[in-house]
Amino acid sequence: MLVATKDGTCRECGGQLKIVDVDDATMTVECLECGDNYPVEPDAFGDGCMTYYAEVALRGESDEDEEDW
Repeated sequence: MLVATKDGTCRECGGQLKIVDVDDATMTVECLECGDNYPVEPDAFGDGCMTYYAEVALRGESDEDEEDW
């Protein structure tokens, strides 16, 4: 799932982030520009865990599902 740039960008280069994994305590994001990969808190994007964390945790993150998002 892609993170809207208005909600958050890469801490290294400012590029767009993609959520690549989620567990009960963190989400792992990867920058589409520089490839940096790091964990963030579920509320890292200021959405109260309702937009990104809940969506990815409920659906699961996989490349096959992404085109449906």
